[in-house]
Amino acid sequence: MASTLETILDANRRYAEGFGEKCNLAMPPARRFAILTCMDARLDPAKFAGLAEGDAHVVRNAGGRASDDAIRSLVISYKLLGTREWFVIHHSDCGMETFSDEVMRGLLAKSLDHAVLEADGWHDRGSGPGTSEGQYIDWLTIRNQEESVLEDVRRLRGHPLVPPWIPIYGFIYDVRSGGLLPVPAATKLGSAK
Repeated sequence: MASTLETILDANRRYAEGFGEKCNLAMPPARRFAILTCMDARLDPAKFAGLAEGDAHVVRNAGGRASDDAIRSLVISYKLLGTREWFVIHHSDCGMETFSDEVMRGLLAKSLDHAVLEADGWHDRGSGPGTSEGQYIDWLTIRNQEESVLEDVRRLRGHPLVPPWIPIYGFIYDVRSGGLLPVPAATKLGSAK
């Protein structure tokens, strides 16, 4: 059985063979928008948003949250590369809904090995050592998807580096249907001024 590395390198060789005119794509995204979404492997922004290479910026992190680093990327996206609209897209059945900051900090304090999710919550299977460094991170967990989308749009709209003329839309991607469900309160809050 081929290793993950071998499989990826083989796929890349095939991709590069047909690369062709993609070498001429411009650095700024052709459709002038950016998406902030989750790193969950079930989400394929190119497919659910109808994107081709070079169309848009896609910023991904755990939960699709408006973290400092996501804001850094979005600011670069508009300031230097001309995006004019942003989409905040969280999703149903997100892993960030399955734990709290306290749970994550406790798991890391016990061990750096992987944990498993069981019916009664997350359990660490490692024997240690752990670290207390997890207590210094805001894990940006999610209790309610609509509220978290609204919270992230509010953070972006109120950020001093985000101009008021950029509209920010809020959605939840449904992992069962593939549909984008609007979060009207978030889109209203994110409207351009």
